[in-house]
Amino acid sequence: MARPVHEGTNSVRANGVDLGIESFGRVGDPLVLLIGGTTMLSWPDPLCERLAAGGRWVVRYDLRDCGASTTLDPEDPGYDLRDLVGDASALVGALGAWSAQLGGIGVGGMVAQVAALDHPDVFRALTLVGTRPVAPGPVDEDLPDHDFAVLGALFSSPFPDWADRDAVAAFAAAGAGRMGNDPEEARATAVRIWDRTPSNDPVLHRANQLGTVFSRIDCAPRWRERLGELDVPALVVHGRADPFFPVGNGEALAAEIPGARLLVLDDMGTALRAAAADRVAAAMLEL
Repeated sequence: MARPVHEGTNSVRANGVDLGIESFGRVGDPLVLLIGGTTMLSWPDPLCERLAAGGRWVVRYDLRDCGASTTLDPEDPGYDLRDLVGDASALVGALGAWSAQLGGIGVGGMVAQVAALDHPDVFRALTLVGTRPVAPGPVDEDLPDHDFAVLGALFSSPFPDWADRDAVAAFAAAGAGRMGNDPEEARATAVRIWDRTPSNDPVLHRANQLGTVFSRIDCAPRWRERLGELDVPALVVHGRADPFFPVGNGEALAAEIPGARLLVLDDMGTALRAAAADRVAAAMLEL
């Protein structure tokens, strides 16, 4: 029988590491596992709550070297993409479930694609938000690259003192508009990320805020050519105002996954806004 679970951050041992998780809903209901991109807070609270109200047990988690998960050295990670894929699969079992609907956002969406390909017996449905079908680095000719004019303007501003909570929050809010995001949501999320960083080391704060660890891991081999093998219900969500992974990436991703539904949100940039929670949750509940 399903039982309520208290919402709150905990740690679960899976695949040899501790993964910070937060649960919504009732243990025993169908599991929806949400991969952080890189932080679990990439998935807004209202979305998790809406899914839980729809009869799902929602567990969101931090990738390694982020938030409450095992943190060693985000500047020199000793693992690769397939290790992160193993984390996702092992976490399902560690939670006592047989299978899960899997969601990945941003770089977490890359983990989710490979996890669904490599573990078809574990993942029964797939949601991919604001991501693309290739790893960080040079993109395929048919995929739109980052909007470097926008990113250049954003990162031409001086970085904050990463150990200064207020300065980090102000930096996040100031750059949000350029990324198509809501400044106040960006500020609030930055504060929560800062508070969950396991030490006051500026290097860790920078990695947690910017998700830089993912750019340093080995993502080979390619997986785009395998997407046609997927045989699960799939939803691709993308923001039309996303300058980091422009919307053509989501369109290409949806075209290569058999039967995938594409949901383009006109007022969304890189971040999944709380205002879109009802619409995205409704689509996820249909999978």
